[in-house]
Amino acid sequence: MPITLLARLTIAFAWFYHGLVPKLLHIAPLEWQISSSLGLEDDLTHLLIRCAGIGEIIWAVVFYIWYRTPAIIYLNILALVGLLLAVAVLQPVILFEAFNPVTTNLSLIVLSVLLLPIHPSKQVKEQ
Repeated sequence: MPITLLARLTIAFAWFYHGLVPKLLHIAPLEWQISSSLGLEDDLTHLLIRCAGIGEIIWAVVFYIWYRTPAIIYLNILALVGLLLAVAVLQPVILFEAFNPVTTNLSLIVLSVLLLPIHPSKQVKEQ
């Protein structure tokens, strides 16, 4: 399976899974902890988490379809950096957990960079 396809599928799956399972099917305690740090009432926190889940699933589909568009890849990287920074500000203790946004987001950022048309590995293959 080509690296491009693996990167594309992995990134789209990560967004889809993180939107569906810990936000829509069942609100994970960690999701609640992070979102409630914003100081919203419980009903609004619940709505925020559900909307975030829907947004992540939509983004998974958008990314899967338009992964060759550099703007989509850069938006993906920006979103991953932004979410990592949000966790660092709202709940920094999470960054030290066994499975955390540092390892997940940085891995997805690296996969995103591999999809950029200017990535050196693609230039070598094209020559």
